[in-house]
Amino acid sequence: MSIENLEVEPAESEVILGDRLPLAREFTRNLATHGEELGLIGPLELPRLWSRHVLNSALVAPLLRPGLVGDIGSGAGLPGLVLGIARPDVDFVLIEPMERRVAWLKDQVSELGLKNVTVIRARAEEVSLPDPLDQVTARAVSAFRKLLPWTAPLLRNGGELVLMKGINAEAEVAAATKEIRRFKVSDIRVDVLGEGITPEVTRVVRGFVRAS
Repeated sequence: MSIENLEVEPAESEVILGDRLPLAREFTRNLATHGEELGLIGPLELPRLWSRHVLNSALVAPLLRPGLVGDIGSGAGLPGLVLGIARPDVDFVLIEPMERRVAWLKDQVSELGLKNVTVIRARAEEVSLPDPLDQVTARAVSAFRKLLPWTAPLLRNGGELVLMKGINAEAEVAAATKEIRRFKVSDIRVDVLGEGITPEVTRVVRGFVRAS
């Protein structure tokens, strides 16, 4: 597939990704080459692949801490593979139910040499992990109130939600009062990342899940 319409790499990529930029370039080129035919990205995404998807995902990297981070519904690897590239000091488990996407994720983990990334084929609500997660992320999966039953139970006591949301993030939180109480989520806030750095900001809903 021709990738002549691939967005020119933005100047801010080096600021955000540092010495991990060469790997991010390789992943972005792979996604641009195979993404549409594999149903990972739409035909209109190439002209904004860096700014809307790759850098949008990479902005979350500083919020993560060394430990085990789960990415729910990893799909094309946004944000899971991008975060795995950006944070080699963090262990990631990418959870994706679709076989075709799982194959893509595993191929990329192998090709990019990401020793810190594991891929599991499963639905989030059915996955069985040997260890609870320290943090969990997701991007463009579902409304916050629907995400909570899939993500909160996977976290250890005191684990953190780091969920990428759109412009209506605050409204989604407000609509999830019952689920927030049910899953004992506290200290919820919406962080806006990338202001003054990237053309498009990233909104992240954060909160801690506590058993008591």
